[in-house]
Amino acid sequence: METHTLTTPGADLVYDVRGPLPTADGRPPLFMIGQPMDATGFVALAARFPERTVITYDPRGLGRSKRKDGRVEHTPQTQADDVHAVIEALGTGPVEMFASSGGAVTALALVATYPADVTTLVAHEPPLITLTPDGPAAVRARDGVREAYEKRGWGAGMAAFVAMTSWEGEFTDAFFAQPPADPAAFGMPPQDDGSRDDPLLSDRSWAISSYRPDAEEIAAAPTRTVIAVGEESAGVLTGRTSVATAELLGQRATVFPSHHGGFLDGEFGYPGKPDEFAHRLRQVLDGAS
Repeated sequence: METHTLTTPGADLVYDVRGPLPTADGRPPLFMIGQPMDATGFVALAARFPERTVITYDPRGLGRSKRKDGRVEHTPQTQADDVHAVIEALGTGPVEMFASSGGAVTALALVATYPADVTTLVAHEPPLITLTPDGPAAVRARDGVREAYEKRGWGAGMAAFVAMTSWEGEFTDAFFAQPPADPAAFGMPPQDDGSRDDPLLSDRSWAISSYRPDAEEIAAAPTRTVIAVGEESAGVLTGRTSVATAELLGQRATVFPSHHGGFLDGEFGYPGKPDEFAHRLRQVLDGAS
């Protein structure tokens, strides 16, 4: 693996290249992106594509990529511009892309803005909460996560986030009538560590979850765009946002094994099924539905 730093006016973007460029098999490189997950989250999945040249990167302000623009918020368009810059720096033409969570939102913005950059996009569980039928209630639930974080710190905020993302179905009065989520019940520290800059729990990434993809621009792009959803996500928030995003684009969500982090092998907690996930991703990249 080779690590590179791309200097742009707004950030120094660090990316990793596993395999040769140009590629050995003549296929486009396979670019894997997330948000707020950085390149470390794709180690297990990249290892399951030894025959491919795999690119991973750290979004600006996360991991090794340092911001120079003086800003703290994360927006799909800024990140799409960054990914475009990395693709140009590779110098090999368009890529295939697997994008997860906030990275899937970035990827949808990338396809709409730079349609020549990606041949096939597999956008896995984009958390576009305003697209769901209960969008206003989902926004209210998101507000509750930030409120818990601001008042009581990381443990309380993460407990509220888990409670929100594991809720089955629409956010009804029953959800909002619950007592505050107990950090100890989720194995989170109850004490306040004093931080208020977490990109997941603060409002710094709200532009991502509030984003509305440009369906017309995506349809007009030459990119084959696939919205993916984990089989274990049915009914919970990211499963519902995946279905809603697919419907916006005039398609049905393509089912993948496991859950929102189904490509992880346990290094970040609740393990997925990385072998089965990689097999399914390979099938979809090869043209299967």
